[in-house]
Amino acid sequence: MILEQEKSMDRQNRRGRSVVLLTVALAVLFALIGAMSVAAAGAGEAQSYPSRAVNYVIPFDAGGQSDITAQYQREALERVLGVDVVIRHQPGAGGALAWAALARGRADGYTFAGNNIPHIIIQPLVRENAGYQTEDLRPVYMFQTTPIGLAVAANSPFDTLEELIEHARANPGRVTVSGSGTHSGHHLAILQLQYLSDTEFTYIPATGAAPSVTNFLGGHTQAILANSDDLVQHQDAMKILAIGTAERFHALPEVPTFIEQGYDFTAGIDRGVTVAKDTPEEIVRALEAAFDAVSRDRALVAEMEALGFEMHQTGADEFAAYIERKQREITTVLAELGEL
Repeated sequence: MILEQEKSMDRQNRRGRSVVLLTVALAVLFALIGAMSVAAAGAGEAQSYPSRAVNYVIPFDAGGQSDITAQYQREALERVLGVDVVIRHQPGAGGALAWAALARGRADGYTFAGNNIPHIIIQPLVRENAGYQTEDLRPVYMFQTTPIGLAVAANSPFDTLEELIEHARANPGRVTVSGSGTHSGHHLAILQLQYLSDTEFTYIPATGAAPSVTNFLGGHTQAILANSDDLVQHQDAMKILAIGTAERFHALPEVPTFIEQGYDFTAGIDRGVTVAKDTPEEIVRALEAAFDAVSRDRALVAEMEALGFEMHQTGADEFAAYIERKQREITTVLAELGEL
């Protein structure tokens, strides 16, 4: 009797184990099928990209260099991509709000954003809650640089950089300087100038280049750190005391560099576009090719250079390597300035 009971229990245990094994096998099978379906769908979406409108996010206010460039690019991008390009502005936190949203969003290439260096590097270095790391974003293409220059009003008593610095040194914190953003290219430039000249300015950040220029032209600050195209456009209303290039800038050849006046640093803003880190490679390459085609349009390049932009054609891999190099350089500079 006992033997029969043991045999019965053994059969029940074997059946139970079989049911468990079958359940596990089915679960694994369904998981594999689901993964394959998702992969197939992703591959299909990548191959058909783009099949609908794309969003081009500008991390700063309308009217600044990123916006101006995107507006120039849009028509050509639409021709190359074959879909509408919708420009959206998402300013705030020196670009960090837009980049954090991009990093959290869908990595499908239907939303990409302007990539501004050094801003995109500095924000997560100095902000505990930037919402992203530079590595969370995949560089696609770099198409321009605007050197940063320092200027005063045309009726200012200062005719040279040294005169302005001597006045600032004698009046610590009294000289106000307008600029675009906090922990941005303009902010970094004033920190470097203060450090190298042993002076103290008061930096007045705006939410973008356009409102910064408006503040300065309206007489609300004594000086401005401005992008090269703004300097070219408004040069009759100001005295440009220095430019942040290694050699004199082609659009402002009469303006001396900071370096030749004894202050060994360069300052500028590089611009391109970026996507979320996990965007499929095929989509990254499609966007890279589109921006490359636009950036090699001779008429567009000539027009942008005449406005005071320095144009580039830098692809995804080279752009990524450039950002890594700039990240090391900027981290070192910020540490020397006591900002980290």
